[in-house]
Amino acid sequence: MSAPNRSNTNPLPFLLTGIPGLEDLHVWISIPFCFTYIMTLLGNSTILLTVRLDKSLHEPMYYFMSMLAAIDLIFSTAVVPKMLGVFWLDSREIGFEACFIQMFFIHTFTAVESGVLLAMSFDRYTAICNPLRYSAILTSSRTIQIGLLCLARGVGVMTPLMCLLTSLRYCKTRVIPHSYCEHMAVVELACADPSASDLYSLVVATLLVGTDSVFITFSYSMILRSVMRLPSQEAHLKALGTCGSHVSIILMFYIGGLVSMYLQMFPFGLAPHVQVLVADFYLTVPPMLNPLIYGIKTRQIREGIFRLLGQLVGLTTSQAD
Repeated sequence: MSAPNRSNTNPLPFLLTGIPGLEDLHVWISIPFCFTYIMTLLGNSTILLTVRLDKSLHEPMYYFMSMLAAIDLIFSTAVVPKMLGVFWLDSREIGFEACFIQMFFIHTFTAVESGVLLAMSFDRYTAICNPLRYSAILTSSRTIQIGLLCLARGVGVMTPLMCLLTSLRYCKTRVIPHSYCEHMAVVELACADPSASDLYSLVVATLLVGTDSVFITFSYSMILRSVMRLPSQEAHLKALGTCGSHVSIILMFYIGGLVSMYLQMFPFGLAPHVQVLVADFYLTVPPMLNPLIYGIKTRQIREGIFRLLGQLVGLTTSQAD
């Protein structure tokens, strides 16, 4: 489908293909994505509600977990409903503005999540390596300020990229061979030179991921060093258990993102549907697994969920009586 050579003052909508080459299987492919989205909504909402209602969890570490849960909810909701619309209803059309708004949310909250993961590593570093000053360094108000700073950083670095992308003229085909407005797939449709936006996105991604990864690695290296010096085996296991859940999330986030990005840049001869599926699972599976990891690895969260369920059961029983 070709579009006339017109400016972006009245742009035509884009068309999403879903999974290229597997259009006949869209209904079946939608089942795991629908399941992961439902689990994402339930799991992350449970984390937010548990931390909100359980006063024993009103501590910086759990505030950061709540931020991560909120990010995952926004992240998934920006992508999955439209994806399921493509799979179920063949609702492939997405408006020009809506496409870039979706892209903005994906990239912005990817940057915000990276910042929150860095803040979580600093929280654990302070708690384990400098416990006597922990409550003075990480107060509730300072934790909220850190979260707002992560949000401001994400918005600040992604707004110029969106301005660069929306200023390009898209006079080639309007068909995006993807199930959402993936950055590189959209840029390929521009008839103008996208080198400025490509350079900006490369520099920003390298600086953000590189800087955050270095500081996260440093924090957990210092934590591991301190944990190994503890005399108690029980203290070893407790500290490693708490940090282990954080490290699992970090590895899943960064490794998944790098694999998805490099497959879009360098297909390595893989079929287009494989590249798209990898990108789709990267955006949908980690938000589902994050709350499960908290529940399994973090005892306080698990106990808080049980207390919340107990209160709900008790309330239901008293109302029935």
